[in-house]
Amino acid sequence: MPTYRGISSEAFRHPLDRQAEQALRNLPGFDLIARKFVEFIYERPQLVYLMGNTIQVGPRQYSTIYQMFRECVRDLDIYPEPALFVSQNPEANSYALGQENPYIVINTGILDLLDEAEIRTVLAHELGHIKCGHTILIQMAMWAMSAASALGELTFGIGNIVTQGLIYAFFEWRRKAELSSDRAALLVMDDLNPVMLTMMKLSGGSKKYANECSLQEFIKQSENYQALDEDGLNQIYKFLIYNGAQGTMLSHPFSVERLHYIRAWAVSEEYQQIRRGNYQRSPASGSVNVSAETSENQTENLRRQIEELQREIDRIRRNDTNSM
Repeated sequence: MPTYRGISSEAFRHPLDRQAEQALRNLPGFDLIARKFVEFIYERPQLVYLMGNTIQVGPRQYSTIYQMFRECVRDLDIYPEPALFVSQNPEANSYALGQENPYIVINTGILDLLDEAEIRTVLAHELGHIKCGHTILIQMAMWAMSAASALGELTFGIGNIVTQGLIYAFFEWRRKAELSSDRAALLVMDDLNPVMLTMMKLSGGSKKYANECSLQEFIKQSENYQALDEDGLNQIYKFLIYNGAQGTMLSHPFSVERLHYIRAWAVSEEYQQIRRGNYQRSPASGSVNVSAETSENQTENLRRQIEELQREIDRIRRNDTNSM
């Protein structure tokens, strides 16, 4: 399997991911949420919970999983190595969170349903979220929505600022972010089949009846689903389902849509160029191309913005102290 030394996430990030993130950041209220999140970030308590209530994967705990994980970390050139935990949960699910101390959690349902190639696909997908910097926005979305719903106006104004439009934007971005992570999985696997099989099994796979499930039929199902868009009414239904018409908003695209997007990218010139080693590298790798310099400028701008946010937080704290 190939190793992409120095690869930048911009080399494989899906354009819909970029567009949705920019739209989210431009919405009124996002800056306030970012400011409050910096102040009240809850990354560390979650790590304490995981250390206390799950199994941390390592050389002598789930050693096979750990070896696959380390290879995926190497292939996507991620440093430092994130932590990996296995949670006792029959739901076939996984997630990545954390910024200063990124980590991945996979449920035992994943280990019981998938074979090793498919587990590797899941690990690579979650590492794709970390590589792309998705985890901070995912945590921000979770924090803002829970704070707004739990405490309303008492939550430092969050309840007044988290509009329905902002919630829609967070979920729209989260769905598009999955497309970038699917690309990361394909880069690591260097084989489309395990990526597609993983999507199929996580949609409705069964170990008992695995021999009765056909990947080709699932691909046909994906193609038939795409054809539904020819009817404008079906597009409306899709929008409504994604945005809570059935009770909850969906954080992931439908599996058949993800299958459609990753199949298209697998035959693209962009993907073939990356496989040949012609890809954008991160500034840390020492490359000197225009794109890398642009990313460096963006990083510097973000650093300044964070400093401004911290100064504003300090000012508010001083005012609160003086008024007491």
